[in-house]
Amino acid sequence: MKKILINEEAWQTRVAILHNEKLQDIYFDIHSKEDLERCFFKGRVAKVLPGIQTAFVDFGKPKAGFLHISEIDRALAAEKMSDLKGEDESIGQETFERIVKKAMDIKKIFKEGEEILIQVIKEPIYEKGAKLSTCFTLPGKFLVLMPNIPQIGISKKIESRTERTRLRELLTKKLPKGMGAIVRTTAEERSDKDIIKDLSFLISDWKSILKKSLTAKPGELIHQDIPIALRAVRDHLDEDVEMVLIDNKETEKTVTKFVKKYTPEQARKIRYYNPPPALFDEFNINKQITEALQKKVILRSGGSLIIESTEAMTVIDVNTGRYTGKGNLEETILKTNLEAADEVARQLRLRNIGGLIVIDFIDMASAGNRQKLSRTFEKSLKERDKYQSVLLRVSEFGIIQMTRKRSGKTLVQQLMRVCPTCNANGFVESATTISFTILEQFQAEVIRANRKGSITLSISPQIFDYLIHHEFQTLLALEKILACKIVLESNAKLANDQFRSTTHV
Repeated sequence: MKKILINEEAWQTRVAILHNEKLQDIYFDIHSKEDLERCFFKGRVAKVLPGIQTAFVDFGKPKAGFLHISEIDRALAAEKMSDLKGEDESIGQETFERIVKKAMDIKKIFKEGEEILIQVIKEPIYEKGAKLSTCFTLPGKFLVLMPNIPQIGISKKIESRTERTRLRELLTKKLPKGMGAIVRTTAEERSDKDIIKDLSFLISDWKSILKKSLTAKPGELIHQDIPIALRAVRDHLDEDVEMVLIDNKETEKTVTKFVKKYTPEQARKIRYYNPPPALFDEFNINKQITEALQKKVILRSGGSLIIESTEAMTVIDVNTGRYTGKGNLEETILKTNLEAADEVARQLRLRNIGGLIVIDFIDMASAGNRQKLSRTFEKSLKERDKYQSVLLRVSEFGIIQMTRKRSGKTLVQQLMRVCPTCNANGFVESATTISFTILEQFQAEVIRANRKGSITLSISPQIFDYLIHHEFQTLLALEKILACKIVLESNAKLANDQFRSTTHV
């Protein structure tokens, strides 16, 4: 069973989704920071770059967002490229749309200085600006409305053909011309009335956005998604959820009112949690968050995962650790790999890792075992993860390559910063390297100033210990070279890479 925990503080709101008491998703909303994802803005085209088929759009933020041609809806492109049809009215609309798709060129669609309605689909990350789109989406409880994309999609987790047919036929009748929708898993077995109600609400929102966009100025926020506490129950509250615990009475009232409006039968699950202890401490959430920031993940069997990410890809290594098993080696390896596959699926979701992912499972000689591993991993992803993944078959070396849809920042990007010491290399210089650098700089300084007599070299305690225990003979040799006496001094106020030298005549 699942639990939804909502922690409200003066500085932030946190939402944790638990599955069998294990942290599955964690969301943060820092009150002093603006959440841009899913927001609609009035933007102005700042620059059009045909070479990369991208337009940069100012929308009132420090960095312009980028709008690639793949994120421009066909209707807008067709409107801007209507001259392709010319005077030949015999061309049908479908044929015309195919022509537009082939001929789409960003310099024919946008001009610099033009004002457009955009939606942020990815937050700015590192040096990259926000990713923008004109293929708009508005999420609801049962549907995601696509107001300018006339297609109907149904969640793959709705497996019944009869149910899929019912939902498709209902939307085909009720969707306005030119609009489309994606049916969420929560729509399964819901009444026509509930789904039509959700659709009407989303259409009303879209009309309001269009109305505001007509008078909005460039850079103006036109629409943003509902608060994180309401988003959590909208996206996650279903029959599998046992309870929703909220540690703030006002938030609890707001959430209850929201749930009663859309799924009143679930309102009984909303409960106020009265601390102490703190809600996240009671359910061990803070410890699980800390563990999710570590490279190493310990498996129940004693094996482990090592997870390392770069901008290009994420690599996950599976190790047996201390687990030896009770059967033969192949059985031991298979058991560890199957446990690892389930945990990898959880970690990808929890850490919000997307893009290219390479998983190095432990080598298995049996082709049948490799197929079993691949099927288990695919099943775990389907059951645990809401984002789309594409997997290649496990190789003879036990490697699975996959891609997972990116969405927002990873957990590390949200909670960590680049190390100022190692500049994100993941390593710091050894005491040996730092000691040699200090000795080199000290020698150059003494020679340059032609210093003689007794010289005190002040260094950090760690470097002091290293030089005394490992480089004492080096110091004696350096005294001969420099014709001076070197006195080492430990100074706790100095960093490892710092030193001071004083000459005593």
